[in-house]
Amino acid sequence: MSVFAYWTHDWDPFLIQFSDHFGIRYYGLAYLLGFVTAGWLLHRYARTEKSHLPEAQVIDFMTAIVIGVFAGGRLGYFLFYQTDTIMHDPLSLLRVWEGGMASHGGFLGVACALVWFARSRRISGFHLADLIASTTAAGLLFGRVANFINGELWGKPASVAWAVIFPASGNLIPRHPSQIYEALLEGVLLLAFAQWRFWKTDIVLRHPGRLAGEFLIAYAAVRAFGEMFREPDADLILGLSRGTFYSVFLIGGGLWMILRKSPPLKSS
Repeated sequence: MSVFAYWTHDWDPFLIQFSDHFGIRYYGLAYLLGFVTAGWLLHRYARTEKSHLPEAQVIDFMTAIVIGVFAGGRLGYFLFYQTDTIMHDPLSLLRVWEGGMASHGGFLGVACALVWFARSRRISGFHLADLIASTTAAGLLFGRVANFINGELWGKPASVAWAVIFPASGNLIPRHPSQIYEALLEGVLLLAFAQWRFWKTDIVLRHPGRLAGEFLIAYAAVRAFGEMFREPDADLILGLSRGTFYSVFLIGGGLWMILRKSPPLKSS
């Protein structure tokens, strides 16, 4: 197929732009939609007998999660993908308008937020992990769609009919729209799975932490599969893309959460 038959990505990352670096970005809206969706689900959970997080504490919990996501995601991006940059230009960490977030770093930030909130409110941290894990895929879905709109994290060269030309890649080679693949896998598929496990089973109350463990393993699996179509955005580690390599640790954490013995939660 001729290169001229493929769509060339030309979307503006700004919904509304006020200056060169300031405006309302689709990426920011993606985070907002993810957090709003998570908060809405947590409120729904609180009105059932399947959540031990009081509805009055949902906003406080989400505030802790938001801080964890941004702090962990930002630090993780530089530590996992741009180590040289932060070593030579530490202030780049503060230039958020230049972009740069890592999902694996976000997971670590959320874990820290969960531990702090669980101890301060005396709620099972594993139960809280289950609650937030059941909502996380919504944020991943919106985030990957925003990646596509931004024309970043493009895929490997491809000749499929739905390939896209990303000028930001530096050439006019048609590529897999890997961001959309990841939106469907990490977002739609995992959200459906987590919500099915939450509502249709008693796993959250009988085995605290198991749903979170299953989510980590499932995320690692679909992330590794999606990386097969994605152009590596950093040097490989042991022959693996960094997204795949870091996902190995998620599998380890997920297995630990599943195999550990945890007493059922008491009825609220």
